[in-house]
Amino acid sequence: MDSQDDKILRVHRTKAQTKESYDKISWFYDYFAGVFEKKFRNMAVEQLKIKEGESVLEIGFGTGHCLKQMAQSVGENGQVYGIDISSGMLEVSKRRLEKAGLLDRVDLCCGDALKMPYGYNKFDAVFMSLTLELFDTPEIPKVLGEIKRVLRSGGRLGVFSMSKENGNSLLMRLCEWAHEKFPKYIDCRPIYVERSIKEAGFNIEYKKKVGLVGLPAEIVIAVRVIYDF
Repeated sequence: MDSQDDKILRVHRTKAQTKESYDKISWFYDYFAGVFEKKFRNMAVEQLKIKEGESVLEIGFGTGHCLKQMAQSVGENGQVYGIDISSGMLEVSKRRLEKAGLLDRVDLCCGDALKMPYGYNKFDAVFMSLTLELFDTPEIPKVLGEIKRVLRSGGRLGVFSMSKENGNSLLMRLCEWAHEKFPKYIDCRPIYVERSIKEAGFNIEYKKKVGLVGLPAEIVIAVRVIYDF
């Protein structure tokens, strides 16, 4: 990734600033952003093929729509976990799950995915929707490394993210410009989704390029490599 076109922009705002920002917008996030994400985040969850009885983690669960969907999929014998940096988002998700009668199937945690409080080989699947691109560039392989640690051999990773691998549109360049000019307010920017996941040692099983309100995005489903000794 040495050329200017290959460059992934850095994230300059602190974790504290990120938490504060998402805490503030948590109660109305669905009204201005959630509606645009719904179609593709649902598509990504469906491609993850969550089964009854599985243990599943969502990183950056936001307002809890996918948590609800996954809790329904794992059934009474499964368990869903969620980690998010925003306590405001956690409260919104908790109310959504309580209303659906699914809170007993979901364990929510407020924290940073760079250091997750879960043991090795705990999950059958891990999911991220518009979250991986919020981490600073050097943090992306570290987050993926943490995911490998908590995933079982053969476990699945599902990622829906803004993508530099899906063309170089005017809107993408505008998004990158806004990210550079207003780093404390525009935290997301396109990243190399498939490439980053491959470099972390996952096998890609499914990929689909999509357009998120005109912005290039990608759905990737990958599998943690099973090693035979």
